[in-house]
Amino acid sequence: MKKILLIIQREYLTRVRKRTFIIGTILFPVLYVGLIFGTGYIANKTSTTLHVAVVDSSGFFNKGSIERENQKDSTTILSLVDLKVDSLLVNYKDWGYDGFIVIPANSKWEDGLKLSLQTGRTLGIEGASPVQRKLNNIWDDIKNEKLGISDTIRTTLQKSKIKLIPQNFNDTSADSGVATVIGYVSGFLIYFILLLYGTQVMMGVMEEKTNRIAEVIVSSVKPFQLMLGKIIGIGLVALTQFFLWVLFAFVIYNVTSSGGGSTMADGFLGGIQGVFASIDVPLIIFCFAFYLLGGFFFYAALYAAIGSAVNEDMREAQSLSFPVTMLVIFSIAIMSAAIKDPSGPLAVWGSIIPFSSPIIMMARIPFGVPGTVPWWQLGLSMVSLIGGFIITTWFAGKIYRTGILMYGKKPTWKEMLKWAFRRN
Repeated sequence: MKKILLIIQREYLTRVRKRTFIIGTILFPVLYVGLIFGTGYIANKTSTTLHVAVVDSSGFFNKGSIERENQKDSTTILSLVDLKVDSLLVNYKDWGYDGFIVIPANSKWEDGLKLSLQTGRTLGIEGASPVQRKLNNIWDDIKNEKLGISDTIRTTLQKSKIKLIPQNFNDTSADSGVATVIGYVSGFLIYFILLLYGTQVMMGVMEEKTNRIAEVIVSSVKPFQLMLGKIIGIGLVALTQFFLWVLFAFVIYNVTSSGGGSTMADGFLGGIQGVFASIDVPLIIFCFAFYLLGGFFFYAALYAAIGSAVNEDMREAQSLSFPVTMLVIFSIAIMSAAIKDPSGPLAVWGSIIPFSSPIIMMARIPFGVPGTVPWWQLGLSMVSLIGGFIITTWFAGKIYRTGILMYGKKPTWKEMLKWAFRRN
């Protein structure tokens, strides 16, 4: 036990004292938040206005109705023009339009219209939606006018809608929007950490093997002790980084809230307080730490086994680690479905199976415990992850013991499985 503690201490202190750890701890939250909010901000700032010419042969449309719609939304500008279709087809770009629409002369206000937005390029997935929305609004006004529906009745019909708000009676403060955001952030954060630190374990083992350091260490400790100490030491580095992020967030929140400030800042803090009120913060922090460590131990053991089997060739390491990496990517792939239906069978089983539970369960927990996630599911998930870690550690330890002292032979998963199930 003392030898394992010494290895843990060495791995931990070596990494937390590095400048890259300090810089990464500070920069990662900034970059992560920038990635989430910055892309949306840039997309809004760089969006272009779509100019569309409308040729109305039916006589239903007029410039007044089109101008009203343009004032509501300036991202798409409709222009009623009196031009020949043949001329538009050739010159619409020269006249400043991105495309044009022709409304047939035989259009009937009682029927729907199937129109074509003619452009010389393929629009994005949302390209035609604003145009369609504006035309539908104008078409509704035309039908209301033909039917003799007054503006008062029209306003009443528009306002008298049913608004359905889902409410979890087991947790009345729960907010599905907040839960969705926290679920995505937690899932992706664990995903990044598993791949980042799992790869660090593999690279560290490869480096020690290549430099023949492992041979010296193994003369004093058992290979399994060396592997376990390395995994736990690097896992504690990841946990330290997580708690530093939590501490930074807590300090910034308290400093900002105690300092007072502008109305905008007060509104932002009010929003943050509303987020905290809708979730169980202590439970989420505890579960995140548990699944972060549990998931890391599960995957790090496999990455350590791969690192012990390969020599200096990074391509071999990438080839052997591909199946393990795909398990993490598969978990991210089903996370979206789990967030859409956190009580569905895919979400439930994904949060119990050890290889996917660190990501899937952390995506489900913000939706409420025990409302959405019963206590028995949470407990079973934790027990399964602990059991999975024990199995992968045993499996990886058998491979590590053989691979760490083997040189020159190109490994395969078939060969590694033979090492794992070989009797002593």
